[in-house]
Amino acid sequence: MRNLVTLSAAALLAAGLALPAQAATAAPQWAACPAGKGVDPRQECATLKVPMDYGDPGGPRISLAISRIRTAQPATRRGVLLIIPGGPGSPGLNRPSVQVNKLPRAVLDRFDIVGFDPRGVGRSSPVSCGLEPRDLDVTRLKPYPDADGGIAGNAAWSRRIAEACARNGGPLIRHISTRNEARDIDAIRRALGEKKLSYWGVSYGTYAGAVYATMFPERTDRVVLDSNDDPDPRKVARQWLANYAVGVEDRFPDFAAWAAARGGEYGLGADAGAVRRTFLELAARLDREPLPWTGANPPLLTGNLLRETMLNAFYSDAGFPVLAGLMKAARTGAELPPPNTPPEAAMQNTAAHAGATMCNDVEWPDSISRHERQVKRNREEFPLTAGMPVNLGPCAYWPYKPAERPVKVGSRGPANVMLIQNLRDPSTPYSGALRMREAFGQRARMVGVDSGGHGVYLANGNACGDRAVTDFLTGGHLPPRDQSC
Repeated sequence: MRNLVTLSAAALLAAGLALPAQAATAAPQWAACPAGKGVDPRQECATLKVPMDYGDPGGPRISLAISRIRTAQPATRRGVLLIIPGGPGSPGLNRPSVQVNKLPRAVLDRFDIVGFDPRGVGRSSPVSCGLEPRDLDVTRLKPYPDADGGIAGNAAWSRRIAEACARNGGPLIRHISTRNEARDIDAIRRALGEKKLSYWGVSYGTYAGAVYATMFPERTDRVVLDSNDDPDPRKVARQWLANYAVGVEDRFPDFAAWAAARGGEYGLGADAGAVRRTFLELAARLDREPLPWTGANPPLLTGNLLRETMLNAFYSDAGFPVLAGLMKAARTGAELPPPNTPPEAAMQNTAAHAGATMCNDVEWPDSISRHERQVKRNREEFPLTAGMPVNLGPCAYWPYKPAERPVKVGSRGPANVMLIQNLRDPSTPYSGALRMREAFGQRARMVGVDSGGHGVYLANGNACGDRAVTDFLTGGHLPPRDQSC
């Protein structure tokens, strides 16, 4: 009978239907959240138990940490607005505390704001691969080639990561995937007693949200996908990584113009072209002659660490002074500013969860010679990112085959999906977002925002884009056609 139950559950899940009774999710027992920096006193927390393996709903269960801030206007309440975090690997439990101070009153009057840590992250049965400190180098966690373009170091690192995750990751590491995140989201919906779910997914959260909208289309209410991933089912995260090359090229002119306008302060160049040359020359010099940088991992400012700092700085215009100041100090021999190195525990958790998600969603090629050719071409075409976006990573050596095929995002379901996208996003470029728009067909409308950075709604100060999302969440009507802001 156990095999029959497992097969029945798997068949139901493949069709996006209800889980059998064994997987029923108990109502949450709300209590005050653990105290912490920035936690709003109105935020409540609870823990749900969900199947580790949805194909075996009677088997081991894991903890899923959820939170909420209830609307202060029950009379106008429509339901919940779930915030789906990015990453993969980013926590989301305290997102209600962050967003309650940004969301318009009209939205707060209609929705309880709900957050969660995805399975394997934060307080939701966290995973770790027990990586060595040297393997938490941020220029390895994104696979930057060696200074000469070689990838032998990446191959050795990738094997170590895959082996460490197999050795130390525990049984949950095999069951972290976007399909299972979508099932967890539906478990949250059931536990909250909601027939339909509204949600706001950002970055990787757009793909998780798109997968949910495809697996459970009739359970969606108002869907906002912000800073959209390319949903190509043949590549999934491999395409997201490749898109960094395009996104950084799209975004660099914003920084270059900003820095050129402050030439007297930073000395990076009198015009945008000069700033670009300065960056490329400095990165090449640091490839050859790294500078000591106490507190960084590794404690050297290399060309690749400058490139990674650039990428992170491009998420918001507020990061421009950080990059410009670092470049100025490196060029003039001044003391380098303090590095922004995440805590090791957080990096361990993020690395394990991100690796599991990306590797369990789809198979990756493992040919070293193929990657060498790709990296060489990519470095020539996109010199700012130096071949990182197409390089080899741990998924090439992942010890487990994907348990299921990736979801093909599609157009079946209600027309209730709003995509909002900056035109110059460094990590989820507009070109990839257009493929998400195409996949949804008439279910969706796209609002393109003439801005740079990663994150749109309530993030970059574009009143037109913010108004479009607020009007949709409060009124429920998509615009008749795609819009530009």
